[in-house]
Amino acid sequence: MDKKFAAGLSLFLCVSMGVCACSSPEEDSVFTGEATEVPAYQANLDAVSPAVYTSIDDLDLEPGTYISVIGKEEGSAYWEQVKAGVQQAADDINEKLGYTGEDKIKVLFNAPSDGEDIDEQVNILDEELARYPDVIAIASIDENASAVQFDLATENDIAIVAFDSGNSYQGIQCTCMTDNAEAAATGAQKLCSAMGESGEVALIVQDSVSGNAADRAEAFREEIESGHPQVTIVETIYMDQLEEAKREAAAEELGVSQEDLEAWTAAAAGEGDASGTEEGTEAGELSEEARTKLEDIASLAESMSDEDAVAYRLEKHPELRGCFGTNADAVMLGTKVLSNMDKTDDDIVLMGFDAGKDQIKALKDGEIDGLVVQNPFGMGYAAVVAAARTVLEIGNEAEVDTGYVWVDQENMEEESVQSMLYE
Repeated sequence: MDKKFAAGLSLFLCVSMGVCACSSPEEDSVFTGEATEVPAYQANLDAVSPAVYTSIDDLDLEPGTYISVIGKEEGSAYWEQVKAGVQQAADDINEKLGYTGEDKIKVLFNAPSDGEDIDEQVNILDEELARYPDVIAIASIDENASAVQFDLATENDIAIVAFDSGNSYQGIQCTCMTDNAEAAATGAQKLCSAMGESGEVALIVQDSVSGNAADRAEAFREEIESGHPQVTIVETIYMDQLEEAKREAAAEELGVSQEDLEAWTAAAAGEGDASGTEEGTEAGELSEEARTKLEDIASLAESMSDEDAVAYRLEKHPELRGCFGTNADAVMLGTKVLSNMDKTDDDIVLMGFDAGKDQIKALKDGEIDGLVVQNPFGMGYAAVVAAARTVLEIGNEAEVDTGYVWVDQENMEEESVQSMLYE
């Protein structure tokens, strides 16, 4: 063979083999000009830690698996976002597994119409237990209200996962929620800074029974007491105790002391005596005058709004400089009260949790000075993943941090913040 021809042939073969080697099946891809689409909710998932609680890769559930999700409230902006996250997780799991029709993983979201209705939530829990789901994920309104139902679930091999709020029950497999201690401490720091690190503060708490309300109130107090010596919490108002505040306000307006109000109320209930009010009145009995006064107090209290009750408490502190609400309802109640009292953000700094449509508008308008914004979409998604992992017995973290961001007028238009708002 001609040497020049042989050398040329060898070169050709080497080049050919090199081209083939560079075009292995694993690397042979043609760029179409289309970038991988990132879901609009990706930022919500990125905020969840550990990240495995936004992954469906290992969730090889059996066809027809039933995951029951029970929230606190139906219809509010926050809970609609939780529900959206729950549904997205269900859709993603079914798509990944290729399940359709009767084979689809069933993920059902239920919640009371009123976020304070403990009895309705317990009734929903009873109904779901009767359907024998594989697992229940619940955001307990009252952290101590469902021990009997949870015991029954355990007896029937129905696992329990918690989300949004902690639960005192020992058998909870996993809890997906905001780090309330850190978030509330952040809120306290921001509030004190805006107040110039000095002045009196009122705390408005959504209820006296839920785990997250207790955690936020406690963390807020601890941050104030440990890190801000010139700031004092002078009032703590629980929204599920406003009826009593209305009675106190009505009694004061009618010239009845709190001591007499308590004594008359106890006597009317047969639990004490009214001897401190009128001589000769026997224990458990009321004079006609006291009975009439109580009726007048009840009538006047019934005519009062929640805003009236909060204003009554706040007006006792003319030097008040700050107010903090532990959820959306608490913040908006504070907004309405301060507006009715003709107090502006120059007079009293108002901050708190959550970011629905009304809160965002109030923030833009300067009625609210800052918000701790949770991640309800990510929370709902993570709750379903945690529930699925429980069914599969592939391990769970005791707590999953679903994340939050601080939002004020300076950063609210930033893309990273906008993705977390739920208007």
